[in-house]
Amino acid sequence: MSATRGFAQGEHRARVARAQAGMQAEGLGALLLTTEPDMRYFTGFLTRFWESPSRPWFLVLPARGDPVAVIPAIGAALMATTWVRDIRTWAAPDLVDDGVSLLADALREIGGPVGVPSHMETHLRMPLADFERLKQASGVGFTDDRGIVAGCRAIKSEAEIAKIARSCAIAGRAFARLDEIAAPGVALSRVFRDFQRLLLEEGADWVPYLAGGAGPQGYADVISPASDVPLAREDVLMLDTGAVWDGYFCDFDRNVAIGQSTAAQRAAHARLTEAVHAGLEAARPGARACDLWRVMADVLGVDERAGRLGHGLGMQLTEGLSLTAQDQTPLCAGMVITLEPGLETAPGRIMVHEENIVVAHGAPRVLSPLSDPALPVIGK
Repeated sequence: MSATRGFAQGEHRARVARAQAGMQAEGLGALLLTTEPDMRYFTGFLTRFWESPSRPWFLVLPARGDPVAVIPAIGAALMATTWVRDIRTWAAPDLVDDGVSLLADALREIGGPVGVPSHMETHLRMPLADFERLKQASGVGFTDDRGIVAGCRAIKSEAEIAKIARSCAIAGRAFARLDEIAAPGVALSRVFRDFQRLLLEEGADWVPYLAGGAGPQGYADVISPASDVPLAREDVLMLDTGAVWDGYFCDFDRNVAIGQSTAAQRAAHARLTEAVHAGLEAARPGARACDLWRVMADVLGVDERAGRLGHGLGMQLTEGLSLTAQDQTPLCAGMVITLEPGLETAPGRIMVHEENIVVAHGAPRVLSPLSDPALPVIGK
């Protein structure tokens, strides 16, 4: 399926219907959603205005009927382009009543108990004092959402998968152009800036995440911003990107040697790709997240101190399950995950390799352009 922007209205209605089935089974009257990905998942409301923290946004999903958006007036025109028709607004920010009364009215009309996403990776995006006022003013009970929203979002539709695949293809084309920007003597910070440019040139909407490192024996971590230290011959350079297309992330990295590679670098890269292929073989419906961790950890020769070796992916850079020794989440067809094995290559130095896949009925589909076991060399 080729990716197109946005979703058909039926996609959002189907998502709401799945959530409503969960609410009815759990005896919930509504869900209260306050974060960007949860609101966008059910409505299609896509804006970068969430970068402004001064306004809260609310979406109420009733157990029966259509959603109610309770949002700042500045968002009314954009929300009206979605399938949501019940849009209630206030002039925000309001230092006295920042949407609380309006939201309380909506919740009273719909009735409770009201489920709020409360598991790992969630947060309530409103001041605590306002939430306390909301509980009093609405008169409904609040509880957790029983994992309903996370359960819905974990299984991607083909339309969602197509967007992630397109984001992966964009990043793959940018990675194929690394030799245009990286060479001995070029500052790592310059490589970071230029790689973001390549991603945008290849079609990314924006690049919320880029990390990496470089050094002859690997790098210290996989989350650091770039330094101004220049690349040197026989450095191994890693770039890890979370580029976005139409609201969906890719998340994979590439390692390349600068000028020439060393035997140790080549051996580490080959083992990392071997671990990825072991994860691919194990990624079948019914396998657990910890099973994938185990097969990759066995190839790497690491224990639980290695941490997680992959995670869920979608509207957020990391979402849902973690490939750790403890996570027993069963894999289901439609889950998009990363395989991210890592190795210590020297004291305080590591190499990491990451690919993106979707669990399917049978063998998984690889969404990122799968890396060759041979470590690429650029900037000769």
